[in-house]
Amino acid sequence: MALETSPAAPVAVRTVANAIGGWIDRLGAVWVEGQVAQLNRRQGTNTVFLTLRDSVADISVRVTCSRQVFDSLNPPVVEGASVVVLAKPSYYANRGTFSLYATEIRMVGLGELLARLERRRQLLAAEGLFVRELKKSLPFLPGTVGLVTAPNSAAERDVLENARRRWPAVRFAVRYAAMQGQNAAREVMEGLASLDRDDEVDVIVVARGGGSVEDLLPFSDEGLVRAVHTTRTPVVSAIGHEQDSPLLDLVADHRASTPTDAAKLVVPDVAEETQRVAALREQGRRVIVGWVDQEQSRLDAVRQRPSLADPHRGLADQTGQVLELRDRARRTLGHQLDRSHGDLEHRLARVRSLSPLATLERGYAVVQDGDGHVVTAAAQVERDDPVSVRVHDGRFAAVVSEVLPDPAAKPSGAPADPGPPDDDSEERTA
Repeated sequence: MALETSPAAPVAVRTVANAIGGWIDRLGAVWVEGQVAQLNRRQGTNTVFLTLRDSVADISVRVTCSRQVFDSLNPPVVEGASVVVLAKPSYYANRGTFSLYATEIRMVGLGELLARLERRRQLLAAEGLFVRELKKSLPFLPGTVGLVTAPNSAAERDVLENARRRWPAVRFAVRYAAMQGQNAAREVMEGLASLDRDDEVDVIVVARGGGSVEDLLPFSDEGLVRAVHTTRTPVVSAIGHEQDSPLLDLVADHRASTPTDAAKLVVPDVAEETQRVAALREQGRRVIVGWVDQEQSRLDAVRQRPSLADPHRGLADQTGQVLELRDRARRTLGHQLDRSHGDLEHRLARVRSLSPLATLERGYAVVQDGDGHVVTAAAQVERDDPVSVRVHDGRFAAVVSEVLPDPAAKPSGAPADPGPPDDDSEERTA
């Protein structure tokens, strides 16, 4: 029912808000179509908040749903997806806000297409086709660059012109294929296989300009993704623009945001490389010059050492030491010889003084009987016994003519007189 109001009898704001809430409550559940503009899943709550925007008019409405309803979608809802929701409108009078409480969500149109692509991406990722460790590195300077693109397309011109501008000597092997439509995926796989069999091709670029999701759908084809995964040659994906992300970008070894960026990836810039070579050469020259200067300084320091600056001075010092040591050795040896000579003379004098010959020189004689025994007593010989007499300068033979014992002599066995016999006794013995 309409509210009866007048300037004299206005109604409060809360009355209008409560009336609006009552009218909206009587609307019941409705199916609403829109595009997900924002998505908010708060941790620790069972409610998911979405902002649903009209695809034509600039109108958006807030949608809430339970986490069970949201998680039941496979693949999950992402921002930008088109959906149809079964929701009960509600109006919160205290804040004056309008929202929808969804009990069911379905993807339709582009959203359904994105959902299929997301399911395909999840399945291929589970098989390991997008693993980073499997990516092949690009060659520094490829001999031949393979290119799969549409004939006479802007993408072809961008790749060829920018690559040749960076490295004029670069060579291309081009395979033409449809870049959209029913046969696009098959023709791209054929061109890719042809270039992969060519041993001269070092890298392959698949290039296409931007387009809608439907136009880029062939580059998310499962057969094409698996074909790129099995190629031996590194593959660069240059499909669409920066915001476009077909599955080919995930399986390719490198992704270029545009065909122009692909040309920068596959070939180096000759001007930059020339500058880099010149810088490295200059750096190498500085290193070599610095090393030579350092070694020259070390050599100069070595040459300035006294032993090398004047080698003879060291030899003269060593010569003086050698001469001094030699003189010291001579003096020491002379002293030792003098002491040894005096000691030897002393010992020789003692030996001579103790020698029997010295005794014989003083007039003593040694008498031996016929058997060669030394005669030490008169009783050892008899008359007419032959004897031999030894004097200091020789010996002579004699015969005992008479034995005259000395009455004063001690009997045999008594200690002999240490004194030498006198001359008369020696003559009597003889």
